[in-house]
Amino acid sequence: MRRAHTLARFAASAAAIAFAAVNTAVPVSAATNPQATKAPAAMKMAAPMKPMATKAPINIGMIDSKTGFLSVYVAQFESGLKAGIDYLTQGTGIVDGHKLVFTEEDDAGAPATGVTEAKGLIGQGYKILVSGGSSGVAASIAPLAKENQVLYISGAAAYDGLTGANRYTFRAGRQTAQDVATAAQIMGDPKGKTVVVFAQDTLFGKANYAAVQHFMGGATVTPVFAPLSANDFSPFAQKLKDLHPDMLFIAWAGTTGAAMWKALDDQGVLASTKVVTGMDGTYTYPLYATIAPRVTFLAHYFMQCCNNAMNKAMIAAYKKQGQIPEIFSGDGWVTAEMLVHAIQKSDGTDVEKMIGALEGWTFAAPKGGQTIRIVDHAMLQPMFISKLVGPPTALHPVLIKTLSPLAVAPPITPFK
Repeated sequence: MRRAHTLARFAASAAAIAFAAVNTAVPVSAATNPQATKAPAAMKMAAPMKPMATKAPINIGMIDSKTGFLSVYVAQFESGLKAGIDYLTQGTGIVDGHKLVFTEEDDAGAPATGVTEAKGLIGQGYKILVSGGSSGVAASIAPLAKENQVLYISGAAAYDGLTGANRYTFRAGRQTAQDVATAAQIMGDPKGKTVVVFAQDTLFGKANYAAVQHFMGGATVTPVFAPLSANDFSPFAQKLKDLHPDMLFIAWAGTTGAAMWKALDDQGVLASTKVVTGMDGTYTYPLYATIAPRVTFLAHYFMQCCNNAMNKAMIAAYKKQGQIPEIFSGDGWVTAEMLVHAIQKSDGTDVEKMIGALEGWTFAAPKGGQTIRIVDHAMLQPMFISKLVGPPTALHPVLIKTLSPLAVAPPITPFK
C-alpha cells in the first residue's frame, strides 16, 4: 500500500530547535584516510532563515516492513528519519530548494514484495530508495540499485552482505560484524572456549553465526537455529543447556523474544553460562526483570549512551512529541543526515555526485563520530557494552564501555 507525503507534516514546528548545518561535517580524503573515524572537532550551531521550495521536488521511495514481525523496529526507524529531516530542515522538509516527497511502500518483510515495489518506483523515475529493517529485503534491493544506477540507503538492516554490495548501496546502521566484534570484547580471549550461537533460521541469524566464527577465532562455535515460526522454545532451551557453552550468544529479532527468554530462564540456561545478546527497545526491559544481572548486552544505541550535541538534539526532538528515541531511531536520524548531505552536494538529481558526497564522509551522529568507509561503504561507528540495572519494575541501561569505531570495524569487503 502506497502513501505519498512530505515529512514536514509529521512534526511540529522546529522553530525552537537549534539547526545544525550538515555541511559542517568534515569530508575525508580516500587518499589520506579511508577509515577515518574522528568526529568533527565542533558542530557549529546556526539559525539561518527557513529554506523555501524554489526547485522541483525530489521523490524518495521508502520500502519498509510496516507490517510483519519487524514492524516495531521499522516504526522506530521511520520516526527517527522524520525527526531528523524535520530538525535538519527547520521543519520545512526542504533541502537546497527541493521539497522532499516520500512515497511509502510496505514490503511486509517479504523480499519478493520489496523487489516488486523497488522496480515500480525505479520505473517511475525515482533516483533515491530507502529501506528500514529487513535484511532479506535489503539484500534483494541492493542489486537493483546497481543495475538501475540509483542511490539506495539501507537504514537498519544488519546483514553484512550489504557492505561492499556495490557503489550504489549504502547503509545507515551497524552491521552484524560490529555486533559480534562487540560481543568478542565481552568474552575476552576465545582460545579454547566454547561458544553457542542461538538465533533464528534467517539471513540475519546465519550472518551472526558466521561473524562469531570470524571474530572469535580459537573458540569452538556451534549454532542452534530456531525456525522463524517457532513459538515453543523448550526443546531449544534443553539443547542449549546440554551443550554447556562458556558463552551463549543470542541473536534475536521480532515478537517472539518474550517466549524465548522465558523458556531459557525456566530451564536454567541463563544461570548456567555467560549470556550475551543485543540490547533491544525499552519495551523489552520488563522481560529481563528476573534475569538482568545474568545478561550482558552489546548495544548499537540507547538513549543514555552518549552525551553529545546530536544525541541531545534527537532526544529533544522526540521529547517535543512526547516520546523517547529507541534503538533504531538513530539509524533513521543518520539516514536523514545522509539524504540531506547527498542532496546538498548534488542538487538532488545526480546519483554519481550523491555517491561521491557520501563516500568517506565523516559526520556527527547521535552515537558519536561516524564515517562511511570509501572502499566498501561500511558505516564505521562506535558500539557499546551495557547492563540493565535497577529494580525489576524500573530497569534502565547503563553504559559499561564505549568501543571505538576502529575497534569494531568490519572486515573490508571490496565491491562486487
